[in-house]
Amino acid sequence: MKRCLELAALGIGKVAPNPMVGCVIVHNDKIIGEGYHQQYGQAHAEVNAINAVQDKSLLTESTLYVNLEPCAHHGKTPPCADLIVQHKLKHVVICNRDPFAEVDGKGIAKLEAAGITVETGILAPEGLWLNRIFFTFHTKKRPYIILKWAQTIDGFIDRDRAPGDHQPPLKITCDESNRLVHKWRTEEAAILVGKNTALLDDPRLTARHWPGKNPLRLVIDPQLQLPSTLRMFNDENETWVFNARKAYFEKNICFEQINDPSEFPHEIAEHLYKKGIQSVIIEGGKNTLEHFYSAGLWDEARIFTNPMRIGGGIAAPRFTGKEVSREHIGEDILQVYIPG
Repeated sequence: MKRCLELAALGIGKVAPNPMVGCVIVHNDKIIGEGYHQQYGQAHAEVNAINAVQDKSLLTESTLYVNLEPCAHHGKTPPCADLIVQHKLKHVVICNRDPFAEVDGKGIAKLEAAGITVETGILAPEGLWLNRIFFTFHTKKRPYIILKWAQTIDGFIDRDRAPGDHQPPLKITCDESNRLVHKWRTEEAAILVGKNTALLDDPRLTARHWPGKNPLRLVIDPQLQLPSTLRMFNDENETWVFNARKAYFEKNICFEQINDPSEFPHEIAEHLYKKGIQSVIIEGGKNTLEHFYSAGLWDEARIFTNPMRIGGGIAAPRFTGKEVSREHIGEDILQVYIPG
């Protein structure tokens, strides 16, 4: 199962909105085939693993390991449970049951009805963490929400700035951390900032320092005060503007109306769920981060701390959580937190 999870992780950033899935087929304690879901719309892990087995006659005496329940419905591809039944595998070991309503136990039931022995729950916590975006979307009915910011060692995220100052944003993190952030952007469905960050920083919100897709750009602008000349409104990708005034689509800009700007975290989360957006990384500013945090709408926080000191400015968001990892990225320290 550890090998299944290793294989599954190779699909990160390529298979969404599908989950990451790896599959290993074992005969007499020897791996005879393995595969993973490589690209959305293409073959699932079980198909690739079975296709990798050279002697298909061995399948009837083999065990198939997979980190997520085999699908039982026709989507972009035929049901994997049917393929397993067709090849008469005798034993299937599953890490996690699939929470997606079209599957959710149906794949397991189909296998058991065919006389296949099924085990579940093997390395379940590790499987849940790998596919935490997928599980959150289908169980909590909202996107997986990541809060991200960089702070100085004395607790500031920026200098005090105003739009008329024309001061560039304070560069806190090192180049290695910046590249990592752009890698994260390729892995998430959307990226969100507030009006002040858009106005002061004029960010592009793209993944230009890492190969991969750009995330959908989201900005909160309640009274539509942002100028159309900002770089987030260019044609590098689509941009959604959450506002209280109108719903309208124009070229690559979609104006999404929210009813109560004071409750925008809940409305935005609900809207993104209905639109099928499974994950969003929130990169500022302080007020936007704190609004989502205060609303309890966050699943992970990624915080960079650099050894520089600036002595004053905009204080980092007030925050508590359970630290799950800490590592050095160049001269920065990256801490990852979850609620708890």
